[in-house]
Amino acid sequence: MAPVIGSLLSENERARQVDFETTALPHLSAMYNFSLRLTANEEDAQDLVQESMLKAYRFWDSFEKGTNIKAWLYRIVKNSFINKYRKNAKEPNKIDYDEVKDFYNTIKDDSVDPNDLETQLFGDLLDDDITIALQRLPADFRTVVILCDLQGQTYEEIADIVGCPVGTVRSRLHRGRKMLHDSLKSYAASRGYEVDVY
Repeated sequence: MAPVIGSLLSENERARQVDFETTALPHLSAMYNFSLRLTANEEDAQDLVQESMLKAYRFWDSFEKGTNIKAWLYRIVKNSFINKYRKNAKEPNKIDYDEVKDFYNTIKDDSVDPNDLETQLFGDLLDDDITIALQRLPADFRTVVILCDLQGQTYEEIADIVGCPVGTVRSRLHRGRKMLHDSLKSYAASRGYEVDVY
């Protein structure tokens, strides 16, 4: 009979694993939503969450019990995203010719499953123009705008997540909203909204 993997873990490691599962895993959905807003791509968001959870588990001993676990996890997601963003910005675009070769076989069908819960809930949440404008914001500004305006986090929570003072959060939020306002003026006007000076 093959040994059960759980029995191969030491008692301390098993306790650590249970602590991580009960404390961190309940926030997996929130981490995915945050990652999806940062990446604007489901697969990239899944990769970002997976990478972030691995880091969180690896450094679980550095988490201070009794502090804000959600802020700690969001900070890991944000840092992982920024590190990946910087790495990708330094590398030239690479083409995987195996993927290109099979491109026409993998194009997603134009029809949408009306029973898809994610499509029902989030399908019309943000227009493409808004999503594109949000993605064009520099990462530091995009992060605070997403956390505040889309995730509903407080300034203090955002400060914990991004690791900066509350005043810096307010400043980045103001500047990020101003950049969004400027880039979405024509979008708003085309939909009949009165565009005020910010």
